[in-house]
Amino acid sequence: MSIVLLLGFTVGIILALTGAGGGILAVPLLVFGAGLSIAEAGPIGLLAVGLAAGLGAAMGLKNGTVRYKAAMLIAGAGIVCSPLGLWLAQRSPNRPLTIVFSFVLLYVAIRVYQRSISSSADTSGHEKFPPPCQLDARRGKLRWTAPCARALALSGVVAGILSGLLGVGGGFVMVPALQRYTNLTTQSVVATSLAVIALVSISGVIASAASGHLQWAIALPFAFGALGGMTAGRLMASKLPGPHLQKAFAIVSALVAVALFIKAI
Repeated sequence: MSIVLLLGFTVGIILALTGAGGGILAVPLLVFGAGLSIAEAGPIGLLAVGLAAGLGAAMGLKNGTVRYKAAMLIAGAGIVCSPLGLWLAQRSPNRPLTIVFSFVLLYVAIRVYQRSISSSADTSGHEKFPPPCQLDARRGKLRWTAPCARALALSGVVAGILSGLLGVGGGFVMVPALQRYTNLTTQSVVATSLAVIALVSISGVIASAASGHLQWAIALPFAFGALGGMTAGRLMASKLPGPHLQKAFAIVSALVAVALFIKAI
């Protein structure tokens, strides 16, 4: 049980520091640390990540960094699509599902590493083309347009399907999507991503619990550990350089992806 708590604590810290990584690493940690299959680990990862993200989002709301309207739109699209992913996961053999997960994780690792290099090299903060969702500096709110709403809703659809299928919160989709489609600050991107992860994850947990696919004996200590990790990670987040965190997460994710692939074959 102490191992499960420690695994959850690790997920919470990663989620707090990156706004993205905790969810996608939760499942492989449970696979290797608790001996679960991808389908068994998915709902447990969703519960832990959802609760930890909810705590982080509450902190962001208190600080005024969560763009709650954007979060509700993205999460609404994700919640509608999450049951489809869950239905597919429960009917997919473990080996192919593990291989798919390993490739998704490797892709995320490569993308995060590329962004960390770009962040270190380019400090100008200027985009060649302005994103569709622009923050009104005077009002402190996003200017809503049809392209903005469409881009964010599509991101929610992708996050929702992957959330149900692989047991991830969707943060690895949300953070780059918010960075690409908005001009929000990094702090606001992470906080808004956490709000989306919380809403989408909890909807998946409810569906999974209702169908009897959630192992509470492992899920509860894992979730408590993740809450502790989120609290500690949010206290540390402002003191650590973002690009270095992204590189470290990318390297760890790539190693885990390779290990999952080897385990599957």
